[in-house]
Amino acid sequence: MLQQIQGIITGSGGSVALPQAPAARFNLLGALFSGTAAVATGLFTMLLVLFYLLVSGEIFLRRMVEILPTFGDKRQAVETSLHIEQSVSVYLVTVTLINIAVGLCTLCIMWACGVANPLLWGVIALVLNYVPIIGPVIGVVIFLMASVLSLGVDWWALLPVGLYLGVHVIEGEFITPLLVARRFTINPVVVILALIFWYWMWGVPGVILAVPMLAVIKIVCDDLRPFRAFGRLLEG
Repeated sequence: MLQQIQGIITGSGGSVALPQAPAARFNLLGALFSGTAAVATGLFTMLLVLFYLLVSGEIFLRRMVEILPTFGDKRQAVETSLHIEQSVSVYLVTVTLINIAVGLCTLCIMWACGVANPLLWGVIALVLNYVPIIGPVIGVVIFLMASVLSLGVDWWALLPVGLYLGVHVIEGEFITPLLVARRFTINPVVVILALIFWYWMWGVPGVILAVPMLAVIKIVCDDLRPFRAFGRLLEG
């Protein structure tokens, strides 16, 4: 797909190209792989922090329990930690199962419509669905490009994109609210701001982790009385 786009941009796709200076050509592959280095760096940073968090175990919780003055505060800290662990675990498992279903549906759609590499597009749909709001929009653009390159510039190329959009509407408007919204909801504006901030901090891995970290913040605010007003502000 990248080679075909590069051929169209540089004018080497079978047609006569206008004279152009080599320095003025847009190198699509170069631009793509220059961004890949930034994504790899963010992913390595996230894995490094995750590794040390797993190695440390519950050391932060133990130290917090030690420094809190009263038994009630110690008990509340432990209960809040267990609440965060349970809620985030259920959220991640539920969202992962939903995203796997979306990926399988996308794979079947691409295969039935004759788009090349349907397994690749299924995996991409699975990963993008972890990013709320922005992920499906990016998916529509990517699948439109893939459909046009595989099926040609024709109305038939809009069918895979339309079916993928329909799958996302069913998932986003009915399935996910039914399974996830009963536990907690988050303001969409806050979700967008969290996506922008964590993308600035960690790139693509930060975007994937933005909503779980926002959920942790909301759970902490709901459990601690002085911050309940802020937790209410975050609620959808």
